[in-house]
Amino acid sequence: MKKIIVFVLVALLALTLAACGETAPSPAPAAPAAPPAAAETTPAEAPAEEERHALRVGLVGAFNVHWDVIQEMVAEEGIDLELVFFSDFMTPNLALDGGDIDLNAFQHKMFLTADSEANGYEIEYIAETFIVPLNLFNNPDRISSVEDIQDGHTIAIPSDPTNSGRALRFLESAGLLVIDPAVTGIPTVLDITERIVDIQILEAESGMLANILPDVEAAVINGQNAFSAGLNPEVDSILREDISGDNMAHLVNIIVARTVDVEDPIRSALFEIIVRAHQSETVRQVLLDEYQGAFIPAW
Repeated sequence: MKKIIVFVLVALLALTLAACGETAPSPAPAAPAAPPAAAETTPAEAPAEEERHALRVGLVGAFNVHWDVIQEMVAEEGIDLELVFFSDFMTPNLALDGGDIDLNAFQHKMFLTADSEANGYEIEYIAETFIVPLNLFNNPDRISSVEDIQDGHTIAIPSDPTNSGRALRFLESAGLLVIDPAVTGIPTVLDITERIVDIQILEAESGMLANILPDVEAAVINGQNAFSAGLNPEVDSILREDISGDNMAHLVNIIVARTVDVEDPIRSALFEIIVRAHQSETVRQVLLDEYQGAFIPAW
C-alpha cells in the first residue's frame, strides 16, 4: 500500500515540474525595415538643359523683316541667331571669309562667283532664297516716266561689276542704249555701241544709289536697297526688270557659308535648320506681304 502511494506522489511531482518548467523565450519582434535609400542622381542622369548655339548672319540694309521671323523660328530649335547689318555689298563676303559672321544672305549667284574669284574667298552658297528685280526709280522733280528721259540726263547704276552689267542690260531693255551683241557675259559701259538717248551713266555703290537719286534724273536700284531707303518698287518705280527669262537663274539670291563650315557635320546641321526656316511657307508669305512684289520666292 505504501509503495502505491509513493508511486502516485512521484508521478504527480513529475507532472507538476513539467508544467512549471521555464518556457523558451519568444524571438524578439523584428525591427521595422528601413525605407529604401533614394537613388543618388549622378550628373549624367540629371536632365540636361537645352543646348543652344549662337550664329551670326550678315545682311545688307536695315529692312529685313523676313529675317526677324526666321530668327524667332530657329530660336525654338536652339539657335540664337544674331542679325548683323552691313551698308554695302563688298563687306559681307569679306566678313564671312574672315570668320566674323557665320552666314550671309544679300547676294545673287553671279555676284558670289565674281566676288569669290576676285578675292579668293572660300565660301559657297547653301540655299536659294528669292529673286530681287531691278527697278528704275525717277527723280519726280525732273521726270515722270522713261519717255521723259532726254539727251544729257544722268542715270545712276550700281558700281560692282555684276550688278553694273545687269543694270546696263536693263537699260538696254528700256530702249535707252545698245550693248555689243558679241558680249555674252557681263557687259561694261565700254561695251555700249549706241546710246539711243544720249544719257550719262553714273556708277555708285549700290547702297548709296537712293541717296544719289535727288541729284540725277533716275537710278537703277534693287528692291532690297529700295525698301531700306523707303521706296516701294511697285508704287515708286517707273520700270521693273523682267525676271521671266531663263537667264535669271544666275540672279537668284542665296544664303552663303564658308566651305569649311559646310563640310563640318555639326555646323552643316545648324545651317540646315536656318535654311528650312527660310524656305517655309511662313516666310514665303512674309516676303509676298511685306515686300509687295520686290522679293520673288525662288523655292
